Amino acid sequence: MPLSRRDFLLGAAGLAAAASPAFRLLAQPRFGSDPFSLGVASGYPAPDGVVLWTRLAPEPLAGGGMPQAAVEVRWEVAADEAFRRIVRRGTAAAAPRWAHSVHAEVAGLEPDRGYFYRFQAGAATSPVGRTRTAPAAGSAAGRLRFAFASCQQYEQGYYAAYRHMAREDLNLVIHLGDYIYESSWGRNHVRKHDAGEPITLEEYRNRYALYKSDEDLQAAHAAFPWLVTWDDHEVRNDYANDRSQDREPPFVFLLRRAAAYQAYYEHMPLPRRMQPKGPDMRIYTRWDYGSLARVHVLDDRQYRSHQVCPRPGRGGSNVVSVADCPDLRLPDRTLLGTAQEQWLFDGLAGAGARWNVIAQQTLMAQVDRTPGPGQSFWTDGWDGYPISRERLLGFIAERRVANPLVIGGDVHMNVIADLKAGFNDPNAPVVATEFTGTSITSQGLSQKTLESWRDDNPHIKLADSTHRGYTTIELSAKSCMARLRAVKSVADPDSPVSTLSAWTVEDGRPGAQRIS
Repeated sequence: MPLSRRDFLLGAAGLAAAASPAFRLLAQPRFGSDPFSLGVASGYPAPDGVVLWTRLAPEPLAGGGMPQAAVEVRWEVAADEAFRRIVRRGTAAAAPRWAHSVHAEVAGLEPDRGYFYRFQAGAATSPVGRTRTAPAAGSAAGRLRFAFASCQQYEQGYYAAYRHMAREDLNLVIHLGDYIYESSWGRNHVRKHDAGEPITLEEYRNRYALYKSDEDLQAAHAAFPWLVTWDDHEVRNDYANDRSQDREPPFVFLLRRAAAYQAYYEHMPLPRRMQPKGPDMRIYTRWDYGSLARVHVLDDRQYRSHQVCPRPGRGGSNVVSVADCPDLRLPDRTLLGTAQEQWLFDGLAGAGARWNVIAQQTLMAQVDRTPGPGQSFWTDGWDGYPISRERLLGFIAERRVANPLVIGGDVHMNVIADLKAGFNDPNAPVVATEFTGTSITSQGLSQKTLESWRDDNPHIKLADSTHRGYTTIELSAKSCMARLRAVKSVADPDSPVSTLSAWTVEDGRPGAQRIS
């Protein structure tokens, strides 16, 4: 439902309170219960440093349970798990303005090396986390192994996938959005949100605390550094720029977006340069792994054009035909926004890396949803912005970008696809390879529906919506290896995991080939 005046005022009051400065610093606080209830995390590893995260929250589901004062938090980084060889230490002020979260930016570390870290506040000590720095800039790194994941609706399943991910041999995890869900939906719930849809800052904080209270998710955060981006459910389903699917006035929605963005920052291992400024927050960035790989992390929500041809009285997505919706191909429509699109082009053109990984939210390959004659497309993904997609894939082809790999999520299915600048031309060359991963828990379309689209989308080599899990990617100088990892059942917190299939991409030859 659209926000009421009461909701608007509550949200404004919450943001105003969050912006209030802290006048006291508690160096020796006392806690009634564990203040590190949400675990620890690291992210954005550089050759000489990394971001370390935690949040003090002895009452995590009730606003945190912290006083309206800043609290001194000590952090340590060690070369060994027993912390006998501490290499860096420091302090940070966990302030109420940021929900007593800590984003410690550690410098002075050695490149391409594993470390252990922990936090202390008062007499309390956090769990120990592991992290790893990136190789030195331009160095000939031999291998990069990472997992990517998305779409973890809390009610629809347990996070056994994250328990197994934490045991993998990885350098990094990339999360591609829908870390939380604002809404309750789906069938056969195994647990509940136990609260309505978040609108205010405190409500979003409580929703993140609920998700981050999961021990398996905490284990994956503690095991590896993460890179993250968001999709729609971190704010509101199908939102586009300043418009939600409910079509409330933009200034009302932007108030909600400001609350959601702040809560996102407070709960992710993000560098301080990404702190939100009201409803604006730049999270798109580049991350290099020596000369082996460059990862371009995108934001396809904040700057996009509104979806075209929505259902009557609604915003957000629809399935439309080109004949019935000519606005679909307006040349000025963009998924990334003009500034971010140019930034991406500059980064692709200037990359000296062997592999270019475009980490973004959704499926990039065209998917015609009308079996037989005629075409129809879903407007919330890249199919709703075909000219924007053509510009990107055309640029990749023209500039001969080295080994472009696109990874995505959002659609709750595994998809392996050849990417072309012109999908309707069967003779168009393949210019990039796409791996879209299934969801951690979120339910997907029926496999029968996907099979009905198969003949009209020959560039798609695999489309499977029957499994939940994550994908691992291993990059070397000669090849990319992708493994689709799936749990047996999201209803079982102890579910085993298996590899559904494995795919390879050879250096200099776009297009994935199945090997098992």
